[in-house]
Amino acid sequence: MKILYAVQGTGNGHLCRALDIIPILQTLGEVDVLVSGIQADIELPFPVKYRLHGLSFIFGKSGGVDLWRTFMSSTVRRFIKEINSLPVEKYDLIINDFEPISAWACQTREIPCIGLSHQIGALHPASPKPEETDMLGKFIMKNYAPSNIAYGFHFKSYHDHIYTPVIRESVRQLDPKDDGHYTVYLPAYDDAHLLKNLSKFPDVKWDVYSKHNKKKFTVKNVTINPIRSDTFVSSMANASGVLCGAGFETPAEALFLEKKLLVVPMKNQYEQHLNAAALEQMGVPVIGSLKKKFDYAIEAWLNSKIKVTVDYPDLTREIVTNIVEKHK
Repeated sequence: MKILYAVQGTGNGHLCRALDIIPILQTLGEVDVLVSGIQADIELPFPVKYRLHGLSFIFGKSGGVDLWRTFMSSTVRRFIKEINSLPVEKYDLIINDFEPISAWACQTREIPCIGLSHQIGALHPASPKPEETDMLGKFIMKNYAPSNIAYGFHFKSYHDHIYTPVIRESVRQLDPKDDGHYTVYLPAYDDAHLLKNLSKFPDVKWDVYSKHNKKKFTVKNVTINPIRSDTFVSSMANASGVLCGAGFETPAEALFLEKKLLVVPMKNQYEQHLNAAALEQMGVPVIGSLKKKFDYAIEAWLNSKIKVTVDYPDLTREIVTNIVEKHK
């Protein structure tokens, strides 16, 4: 059986999940990997047959997605060319983790596409929703990578076709400790914003991982690190708490490691507001930004001892095998 596994390359969460899913797929068939997007910091240790530009959301510098740069980076002509040139008809099974090129190639040729992504879980009617609905964001998310067979991941299993997060094996093997620092991953903020806002809490040691810098440096109580998966995971495993965006994989891993968690959803990113709604329902504090009006909430979180308990069993092999067996 020839399987195409297509992964979204914006951010790092999809690729982290792929690290565990691809080896399982390789036991079930002959696997070609497709990665599209230009905002990831992680390289897959597997051959990638198709590397495409796709449609990437470009992170801004003050807490949101830069919509103008996102639009300018994704020309319609190139997008259509990549869709038309992808030979999806060669494959017996296509599994898609929120990847738009393969999804639309299947859609236009009426070829079945199995969606297996967090976005499917977050959009499901049974999952929590924010009070304010971003109609444009919802429309984009629903149509970004369409599939006619859908399975999702979320912070909780809200439905039979929604599974708890894939916690990669390298994280499951960790022995978490508390060294007293706080790990920070807020890619929509540049280093200047982070230094300015985090230094307001001088008694806290902040360990920041940044998309905007390639060299490690320290200013006062804030250390800025380039993003490396191994050092970031180690920092998180030994932290007192984790301050991050309302993505999926990083909050899920922080909860799995029993870390105190505070999330800041990105502006102009509907998925993060869906995630924030689910996390808030679970008891995780959510703030709107790093602006001064949220300083009290950050201080309260730093002084808090409350951690949210989760149960994320290792079901990845069972989930992937069952999906392949059902649809092959």
